[in-house]
Amino acid sequence: MPEYVLLVGNDINNISPGKSWNELLEDIKAHFNVGYIQNEDKPFPMLYEEIFLGAVENGSVTEEKNLKTFIAENVSKIISNEFHEEIRQLPVSHIMTTNYEFAIEGIVPENNNSIVKETTYSLFRRYMLADKTYWHIHGDCNNPSSINLGYEHYCGQLQGMRNYTVSGTNYTSKAVIKTPLIRRLAKGKQPNYQSWIDLFFTKDVYIFGLSLDYVESDLWWLLTYRARNKFYRKSAFIKNKIHYFIPLEYAETAKGKLTLLKANDVDVHVIKQKDKQLYYKEIISLLKHLA
Repeated sequence: MPEYVLLVGNDINNISPGKSWNELLEDIKAHFNVGYIQNEDKPFPMLYEEIFLGAVENGSVTEEKNLKTFIAENVSKIISNEFHEEIRQLPVSHIMTTNYEFAIEGIVPENNNSIVKETTYSLFRRYMLADKTYWHIHGDCNNPSSINLGYEHYCGQLQGMRNYTVSGTNYTSKAVIKTPLIRRLAKGKQPNYQSWIDLFFTKDVYIFGLSLDYVESDLWWLLTYRARNKFYRKSAFIKNKIHYFIPLEYAETAKGKLTLLKANDVDVHVIKQKDKQLYYKEIISLLKHLA
């Protein structure tokens, strides 16, 4: 079996004491004098744009970095819990996360080890600590401008991802391989893991703690493009597996999403544990036995 890698979402942080994301959202609105904005059923990237534009209009924000710095400072208060530690102990070389803080690393890294020093997007954003590489695929608190929240940011990230995978990049850095990833893989070349995107085509990926809402357009595009290449274009070089964990109580109300995941070549694993801590204990135990 190919070496597996992880993609960990924000729910793992909810075990730690502190404010929920919804509570932080209310703090953000209060701080920037846009408390009148209703969350309702708005997709979060669009809600973020409404908050940002409202703050610009009332003069609370002159640069978007002001808003994202406030978010980074508050998110950075999340502390590591026992499950972050257990994840670090798993026999994996690569851990991807959509989280902005560094609870999963256990410390705030001093050095960014990316081959491109990205200021906004996060195709190459990595930190190497001990024997592991951590990929912050939606930005990190060390670089507030990189935090991926709004619709515009998601679209820009997706554009860069598609260029890297399909048509080729235009980075000036000589360290970046500019030939499209899919073309390199089709020719039998092994990726050098300069980007976290490489992992989705070559390693078994286990996803947990991530709701994978439809607003995660970058990840849904990546899953769809991979599946199209595997089944529609008959790309035999795609041999890895992608796995997604979900609690039974959420699986009941997410049947549509789960059928979409299965259509996109994702193996769905439903865990029959209502207690959040027992849920993650079971997942980590399963991952330990893969080694």
